[in-house]
Amino acid sequence: MLNLTVIELAFIALTLLLCIVVALRADFTRARGGKILTFVVLFLLPLLALWTGYSEQMERAKSTRFCLSCHVMADYGKSLYIDDKSYIPAVHFQNNRIPRGEACYTCHTDYTMFGTVHSKWRGLRHVYVQYLGTIPKPEDIKLYEVFNNRECLHCHAGARSFLETSAHHKTPDMLSLVKANKLSCMSSNCHDTVHDVATMKDGKFWKEPE
Repeated sequence: MLNLTVIELAFIALTLLLCIVVALRADFTRARGGKILTFVVLFLLPLLALWTGYSEQMERAKSTRFCLSCHVMADYGKSLYIDDKSYIPAVHFQNNRIPRGEACYTCHTDYTMFGTVHSKWRGLRHVYVQYLGTIPKPEDIKLYEVFNNRECLHCHAGARSFLETSAHHKTPDMLSLVKANKLSCMSSNCHDTVHDVATMKDGKFWKEPE
């Protein structure tokens, strides 16, 4: 399957080539076929090039590399490698419980009908802040809203390790409360150590095997 970048470049090259043809043979546009060609060159091909470029960049925006490309996110990237099982993102990242290439996107996307749209919209806001806004300190970065258990259960629901862990049975109704999002996985003194960038400076870090 052709890469979207290759398709995009092909559309751009074809558009430029046909634009030159139309410019040099302006009289050709008087004919019906010439008018159709002009429509394709000046409207359809640029639109297709724009669409493929947009699709390519939106896919690239899912990558962990893209998310960590801003300097302010560097410590969050480091937290994925800290050798501490209490750091939930690190445990998931190091044990391949999430795709390493799309680690940030996997955990921070709302798994709803328009979750991807919401995530991309927030991403555009981050790009705006990076270039035109006031960049916060890493420790001041907060979630837009409390992490919904839905994002955890997207992968863990039905998993034996989740259902049979003794810590999930401290009370008879604990699992049902978690599934109903009435007892938070992330903020109920359970899995509350996430990207603790302010306290990991002296921590031990795991090195990914080459």
